[in-house]
Amino acid sequence: MSFVTCDLCDDHPELVRVCEPMFVNFGGRSAFGGQIVTVKCFEDNSRVKELLATPGEGRVLVVDGGGSLRCALLGDLIGESAVKQGWSGVIVYGCVRDVDALGELDLGVQALASIPLKSVRKGVGEVDLPVTFGGITFTPGEYVYADNNGVIVASKALI
Repeated sequence: MSFVTCDLCDDHPELVRVCEPMFVNFGGRSAFGGQIVTVKCFEDNSRVKELLATPGEGRVLVVDGGGSLRCALLGDLIGESAVKQGWSGVIVYGCVRDVDALGELDLGVQALASIPLKSVRKGVGEVDLPVTFGGITFTPGEYVYADNNGVIVASKALI
C-alpha cells in the first residue's frame, strides 16, 4: 500500500476527516491504512492483546485509551502478534512501549507518546463501537490512513 495522506486529502476533500495533529510514528511501517476496528480501554490493554491475536486481514486497530500517558497499551510482544496475524497497523490514543523493537516490525504504529510502564490487565474494554478523539470519530468498518503527515478517516476505501 503506497499513498500520501496529503494527496488523499487533495483528491477526496469531500470524503476525508482529518485528525488533529497529536500522533508520533513508532512502527516500522511509516504509512499504513485499512478498515477500522476499535477498542475503548483505559490503562488496560487486555482487549488490545486479544484483538491483535486474531486475523487482521489488513485492518487497523484504533485504540481509544482515553489519552492516558500513565502506561503503555502496546508493546513489542503484542506488536509481533499483530504482524503475524496480518494487521496493517495500530493507532493508540495513549502510549506504547518497546519503541526500538516496534520500529523494527512491519507494522504501522502511531501513538501519543512512549512510556516504559505496562498496563495492568483486568479484562476491561469495549470493542467495535465508535470512538472519538482528535476532533473526529473513528467508526468500525470505515477506513483510516496514517503516515508522517497525519491521520485521516473516510467512510469508504480511498485506495
